[in-house]
Amino acid sequence: MILSPSMLSADFAVLKEQINEVENAGAKWLHIDVMDGIFVPNLSFGACVYKCIRNHSNLFFDVHLMITEPERYIKDFAEGGADLITFHIEATQKPQECIDLIHSFGKKAGIAINPETPIDKVLDYRDKVDMILVMSVHPGYGGQKYIEEVNEKISALRKICGDDYLIEVDGGIKANNIKSVLECGANVIVAGSAVFNDDITASVHELLKSAE
Repeated sequence: MILSPSMLSADFAVLKEQINEVENAGAKWLHIDVMDGIFVPNLSFGACVYKCIRNHSNLFFDVHLMITEPERYIKDFAEGGADLITFHIEATQKPQECIDLIHSFGKKAGIAINPETPIDKVLDYRDKVDMILVMSVHPGYGGQKYIEEVNEKISALRKICGDDYLIEVDGGIKANNIKSVLECGANVIVAGSAVFNDDITASVHELLKSAE
């Protein structure tokens, strides 16, 4: 299991220190949510923000583009230090162009689906991307409750894609439900508020232990 703490929930006044803490606590990835105020209601940050921390972290930068027409900005995020760039199937008319562009920069590509989107929308691309991301909340806000109905999607994707395929799940995952999400077939877990709280190190340890 790969734990990918969501930077969106971090304290940006001490961002470098908190990212270093999640890394030292045992996390391997950092989930970076990019929101444009169009595809989702909220705004977050651009590539310039995480570019500033790229030289201070060895974490795998897992960039999640929740933006309309992501093909317009893939170059910026690739050059900013992303290791994997995920875009939403609902946000573009040019999914193959997005995949090819991400790979052209030597980055891994992911494709995401919202809770209401059927997995059929991304199955044609499963052999062309490196990861499928299943949203387990409606994108755009942190702290939402996990939508149990997505469990069927996760299980179906695992059966279709095979044992080693990367299936990431994002939204509402905490220590008390992480095990059940993994049992459905997820192997990359995004956690925001469950990590970035009063005791980051203890929270990462608790999530990793609960996943065992």
